[in-house]
Amino acid sequence: MKNKSSLIILSVLVLLCGCYTELGLCGQDNFLKMKLGGVHDCKGSQNSAEIDSLARFAVQEHNKKENAILEFVRVLKAKEQVVAGKLYHLTVEATDAGNNKMYEVKVWVKPWMNFKQLQEFKHVEGGTSSDLGVKPGH
Repeated sequence: MKNKSSLIILSVLVLLCGCYTELGLCGQDNFLKMKLGGVHDCKGSQNSAEIDSLARFAVQEHNKKENAILEFVRVLKAKEQVVAGKLYHLTVEATDAGNNKMYEVKVWVKPWMNFKQLQEFKHVEGGTSSDLGVKPGH
């Protein structure tokens, strides 16, 4: 009986460590910084291609749903939130009839399920890239 209890405890510990790894909580830096549900800045250039891809996806999905013709320009700000997967909070610049406008976008991603869904896409009233201290053309 004692061996069976030990095996169960060991199995639970391995499972928990696997869950922490899947959520990105096992890295030295991330373990203390990232908490489940907290919104954090996306850092590092390795994320930039992924973030741009998510922003382009968001603009395409918005265009399909709203029969719009926005054109993606760039990502101005990116944050991520660990949920059942990740929820990306993006501030995106897009061209609407020749005018650059800012949009707040949320994209939910579950990579292990090949799942990606646009949750929110809203125009930031009066928002321009200069509001974030971003220089045009950068």
